[in-house]
Amino acid sequence: MKLLYSILLALPLLAVDGQVLNQTTGKPQPGATVTLFKLGGQAGPQVVESVKSGTDGKFVIDKPLAPGPSMIQTAFDGVTYNLMLPPGRPTSGLQVEVFNTSPKPGAARAANHMLLLEPQNGKLAVRESYFFLNEGKTTWNDEKNGTLRFQLPAKPEGPIQINCTAPQGVPIRRAATEAGPPNTWKLDFPIKPGETRIDLAYTLSDASSYKTRLLTKADQAMIAAPNGVTVTGAGLVDKGKEPRTQASIFELSTQDLDLKLEGQGELSSGRGGGGEDAESRGPSISQVNPRVHDRLYWILGLTFGILAIGFVLLYRTPEPKR
Repeated sequence: MKLLYSILLALPLLAVDGQVLNQTTGKPQPGATVTLFKLGGQAGPQVVESVKSGTDGKFVIDKPLAPGPSMIQTAFDGVTYNLMLPPGRPTSGLQVEVFNTSPKPGAARAANHMLLLEPQNGKLAVRESYFFLNEGKTTWNDEKNGTLRFQLPAKPEGPIQINCTAPQGVPIRRAATEAGPPNTWKLDFPIKPGETRIDLAYTLSDASSYKTRLLTKADQAMIAAPNGVTVTGAGLVDKGKEPRTQASIFELSTQDLDLKLEGQGELSSGRGGGGEDAESRGPSISQVNPRVHDRLYWILGLTFGILAIGFVLLYRTPEPKR
């Protein structure tokens, strides 16, 4: 055992090198800030070293890479981009991608928006998921106006819980800020090329109605309600029952909602929906990474795997950098 330990100590620890490529211009990107993080441990991500990419976009982090998972985070044009380095992955010749940033959406759009309404004990728990699709080569980042704007029927009880998942990323906690008009909020989160998911959870004091305007228009918007809850209102297109939970599914044909709710149910804990407790289901938000193109069959099939399972992470996820 002592001999093995001595051999391990004598082995050279790997450094990290590579090149930052700007996928908007198709050229190497100089002047980007490249930071190596050591992951794991109770203290969270630990900075190992931070360097700037050279005129040819290349970078070298000559501090040794300790055993275990690590991450390269590259900051450019006001946005950070992450590259995971699991154990065993080569650390030399890395290609790190960045994009130019624009305050205009460009090719980015909200492809799908799903709401889950859960009246329970006189209160209304609302869970929302927005799926953004950016098919361009520019990151949309509007710090002034936000990339997501939403309006609530009334001031929520407690904070609005928000998780954001960038392409190939994991959920990270974010906070919305008030946007001027009453009960109107904005969220500043960059919409990078690829698919970005934003989850909201909040509680309202009135369980009998839900009246608002959807400020962020999606290609397709849908509402789900647990079995035992009746939802009525203009603009609802009945899509039937979800087979496993018997929850009601509606597609929305309007951005102005004035809904009436009767009954009660709580799909996320299994009451009223026939499902098991969300804590014990296993899959998490970060493990659900579907395409969000116009696929109604996918929406109907996975609405509850997304809304009822994943929202537990809103109360668990720590606050890393974006």
